[in-house]
Amino acid sequence: MILAIDVGNTNIVLGAIDEGKIVSVVRIHTDTRETEAEYTIKLKEIFYAYGMSAEEFEGAILSSVVPPVTGAISRAVRQLTGLECLIVGPGMKTGMNIRIDDPGTVAGDLIVGGVAAMQFYGTPVIVLDLGTATTATVIDEKGSFRGGAIMPGVKLSYGALAAGTSLLPDISITPPKKCIATNTVDCMRSGAVYGTASMIDGLIDRMESEMGQKCAVVATGGLASSITPYCRHAIECDDDLLLKGMWVLYQKNK
Repeated sequence: MILAIDVGNTNIVLGAIDEGKIVSVVRIHTDTRETEAEYTIKLKEIFYAYGMSAEEFEGAILSSVVPPVTGAISRAVRQLTGLECLIVGPGMKTGMNIRIDDPGTVAGDLIVGGVAAMQFYGTPVIVLDLGTATTATVIDEKGSFRGGAIMPGVKLSYGALAAGTSLLPDISITPPKKCIATNTVDCMRSGAVYGTASMIDGLIDRMESEMGQKCAVVATGGLASSITPYCRHAIECDDDLLLKGMWVLYQKNK
């Protein structure tokens, strides 16, 4: 069994994966102020609460988009398990050709998502990740990472909107009954859900046009299941996409 850790800007996802099967998933809040000792205590408590033993893990892999947390988490894993984390990044075997201007700048989560999408959904494929940021990346029919688009995440955008205006409130990201809403809160929800869904549809159209072919589309991230059902394109939601990708990468690099 391996320990897979995905450090995002908002949450850290920890997955225990046994022979490719995800047997446990835990989410905790990302906090750049926490030390190695504090993350060690958290991990120890999680292992205890979920009936896991540090000795069960034969390996560990870490993908992070928060550099200040990367070192603290990897050292905490070493402290508890004696294992060195494989860190997703440049030099790792991915089976994917990175065809962008500076391959070394691709974030680990985009690599992990692309590897998982190729493995489980085929190519060409567009990978959407709706989290703190909303990202769309393209893997072509040859398995090459071609690039994509990055946008502010839905919650981030609407949090900024509420903070920057006097009359607009914080809202939950839930769909109103109609796109043409008739009160302020529902108008904001319409923009958040139907507006974002329309943006995603438009991006898919443009990306497929540039590729000259239809692509499979898979979405992950905390808001994927809230937004993509209102898209007009067929989109497969996979909450465990990044954990699956880390399993594949671990097998390639262990």
